[in-house]
Amino acid sequence: MGLLLALVAAASVVGICYGIALVRSEAKLPPDLVLALEVGSTRTTAVGSAVDRLGMRYAPLVLRMMGEKRVSRVRRRIDRAGNPGGLTVDRYAARRAVYGMLGFGGALVMLAKGQPLLAVLLVAFGLFWIEVGIWAAVRERRDAIERTLPDFLDVLAVVVSAGLGFRQALDRVSERYEGPWADELRITLRQMDMGVSRRQAFDELRRRNDSEQVAQLVTALQQGEELGAPIVDTLIGIATDMRRTDAQLARRRAARTVPKATMVITTFMVPGTVILLIAGFFLGSGTDFSSITGD
Repeated sequence: MGLLLALVAAASVVGICYGIALVRSEAKLPPDLVLALEVGSTRTTAVGSAVDRLGMRYAPLVLRMMGEKRVSRVRRRIDRAGNPGGLTVDRYAARRAVYGMLGFGGALVMLAKGQPLLAVLLVAFGLFWIEVGIWAAVRERRDAIERTLPDFLDVLAVVVSAGLGFRQALDRVSERYEGPWADELRITLRQMDMGVSRRQAFDELRRRNDSEQVAQLVTALQQGEELGAPIVDTLIGIATDMRRTDAQLARRRAARTVPKATMVITTFMVPGTVILLIAGFFLGSGTDFSSITGD
């Protein structure tokens, strides 16, 4: 009966959204919302899932409800996440529609059955599940880029010192690397090939990545270009600073880990060890527990 009520509620929500979409089907999206293929979508192969296909017809409605400013913020977050699974703004809207219908439909059923806690959890699922995935992808991508950057800069400095220009060296080294940082560099190089200035292309690189080290790299390169500093010295200096920062962060993480480990040992391991010792003592002593338990 509960499953039947959930299906009926979900079908009702789908029907309402479909009716609204039909009413507004003649309305055109603003030019900013029509953009379906993101600059960063070339970073991963687009993969259409069943959820995307199911919710794509409602994506324009969701985008209109979000508004231009929010869509722009979502686009930046998706770029920072590296377009995981070929995610674009349209697919984001499609998944929001499907998850929202499932979450709110299930919440109505739970409320009818008198379970408000489960209803709240289902509403939270419908609203934030896709956001959790994007946040995790942003964090994973940022960590991967920051691990790659120092070694990449060392190799780039060696190639530049061998006589190649910065643009050619960047192209040569990026071909030898794989992963999110190499993808970002290929996008930057492709933009420069299309006529975008190097300064603007690196500004876009900084905007697409939620990483302090990437921002530090772009700022240092632009300042070195303005001041006429040797590019090799600039690259080596940036790599040294990044490694120093990584070492400091590692020490801070280790310092925060010690109290946590102490708390776990004090809370769980010490009492467990004491219980094992006491139990072993009584079992080894041959004490008759029948007189205590009355059996």
